[in-house]
Amino acid sequence: MPEGDTVYLAAARLRKALDGKTLTRSDFRVPRYATLDLRGQPVESVGSYGKHLFVRTPELSIHTHLKMEGVWRVYEPGQRWTKPGFTARLILGTADAEAVGFSLGLVRVLPRRDEHTAVDHLGPDLLGPNWDAAEAVRRLTARPERPIGLALLDQTNLAGIGNIYRSETCYLRRIHPATPVGAIDDLTALVEESRRILLQAVTSPPRRVLVYGRQRQPCRRCGTGIVVHLLADDPTLSRADRGIYFCPRCTPPPT
Repeated sequence: MPEGDTVYLAAARLRKALDGKTLTRSDFRVPRYATLDLRGQPVESVGSYGKHLFVRTPELSIHTHLKMEGVWRVYEPGQRWTKPGFTARLILGTADAEAVGFSLGLVRVLPRRDEHTAVDHLGPDLLGPNWDAAEAVRRLTARPERPIGLALLDQTNLAGIGNIYRSETCYLRRIHPATPVGAIDDLTALVEESRRILLQAVTSPPRRVLVYGRQRQPCRRCGTGIVVHLLADDPTLSRADRGIYFCPRCTPPPT
């Protein structure tokens, strides 16, 4: 599933293409909004919160989530798309740009006054202007027995971390992902490390990883082979989401 940096950068591209411009085309290829026509509406802003993206007109907020396979692409009018047309779920066009959301996992249209309902349940946004490390720590410590590798992935604790950055955060802090939240000495440093990694990803792309996806390759610190394990079962996560990468020497399991 795309992580917070992917959504943040997608919002930046859409902002450049749509913000402050008038829609000349809106094509919702989802049954619920098939007849909705936003032509003539100005786009007042584009923003993101964690893994959620919002395109706002004066009265409405178009809420999308990439889920596993979604992606936003921006084209010039008439330019050939680089993804199959049948996967397009939303098209928003202006006089000089065409934004296409392919394979979007979620498309919703909300009254602007209700936009908050899409994110009220989420923890602080790691890339947001109102980032609150203390609130993230408070939410994490509500379940001190939970493995940190699962707690970081829970968007109700802090929003924006996916499988890549939970692996990277635990590795950089030398914390085994199975360590209970309550056994970690400095949770504030851990969540701030997560934020630093995501900020680096959006300010200095492309994304650089130290441990994720490097199974059997040597640890960059000690040379030990990187491993990937599944954590304890969590019904809210798929099997693929639970695989986390770590160095068995640098981050030994909790005793």
